[in-house]
Amino acid sequence: MIRPNQKKGLFLVITGATFWGIGGTVSQKLFQQYAIDVNWLVTIRLLIAGFLLLAVQWVRKDYSQVLAVWKNRKTAVQLIIYGIIGMLGAQYTYMASINHGNAAVATLLQYLAPVMIIIYLVIRKQTVLTRNDLLAVTLALIGCFFLLTNGYISQLSVPVIAIIWGVLSGLALAFYTLYAVPLLARYDTLVIVGWAMIIGGLALSFIHPPWQLDFTNLTLEIYLYLFFVIIFGTMIAFWFYIESLQHLSPKQTSLLGSLEPLSAVLTTVIWLNEPFGIFQWIGTACIIGMTLLVALNKDS
Repeated sequence: MIRPNQKKGLFLVITGATFWGIGGTVSQKLFQQYAIDVNWLVTIRLLIAGFLLLAVQWVRKDYSQVLAVWKNRKTAVQLIIYGIIGMLGAQYTYMASINHGNAAVATLLQYLAPVMIIIYLVIRKQTVLTRNDLLAVTLALIGCFFLLTNGYISQLSVPVIAIIWGVLSGLALAFYTLYAVPLLARYDTLVIVGWAMIIGGLALSFIHPPWQLDFTNLTLEIYLYLFFVIIFGTMIAFWFYIESLQHLSPKQTSLLGSLEPLSAVLTTVIWLNEPFGIFQWIGTACIIGMTLLVALNKDS
């Protein structure tokens, strides 16, 4: 029988992962049907979501941590690096992959990050390659092959530039995951991620100021889509996912987090009518299977 706390945790992680996946599909619609600039969306998304996450920390948790994180010089430098290379890197490359391709392929390519982390840890001799690791890498490679070629070696299902950005997003997410460990050991997750979003957004603001947009051309429909991407697809998605850890084990949360690529694929195919061949569905199943395998292999 599922306990009330577990029910709450299940609701939070399922909702968060689903919103995150759908947010990618809505971003694709904004890029490709409404010509919203990817630089502008990433900037405004990071800044607003970052401030909101810090506000949640201030009101609901230990508000002293919001400013305390800057009092240690080493931590401050680490946070800036994390915000620019980790957060901005992961967010921008992911959105650029969506912009040049589609949300389904971009999300699935980003989910190669667990395999990249495994390879990195093995090379650094921080872990030993296990049978499950080999199976995960094999599933990832097969999945990518089918996803990107739809079974035909001579052609790609998405532009090469979208694949490059997608692979880079996987690398950025791997860095984002590994580099955060010492920071998250000292401070609440909302503090680190909230500040990282703001740092990333401010850094990109120097290249593309968020106010440089012709707001007169924005319709009510566009504003609603932007609201969903920023609030539901970023801020609430992350907040619910982190909050679910209070009620579920990390393994359960990781497993249910696999709904993100599934929701991205389904909404891209059904809502945006993107063509998706049988071999691409097989590739999708392989990558989601790889993610589940990695999650199940965790002891925590």
